[in-house]
Amino acid sequence: MDIFRDPETMEPEELRAYLADVREELEVMDEDEPEDETSEEFVDWAERHEELEDLADELVERLEALGEPLE
Repeated sequence: MDIFRDPETMEPEELRAYLADVREELEVMDEDEPEDETSEEFVDWAERHEELEDLADELVERLEALGEPLE
């Protein structure tokens, strides 16, 4: 799945679907969180997780800017 797309070009329905995809990916990542917080694997996981959280926030902000109600 191509998780990184341009929210500025999306309609509200697309934004909601994209937000759902991002949140689903975060849930999957949470289940696979590496146990060793000092490992390189954890650092990589944490960076990707943070990127997805930032993206989810951006999508919510975009929906709000369009005056769209959130669930």
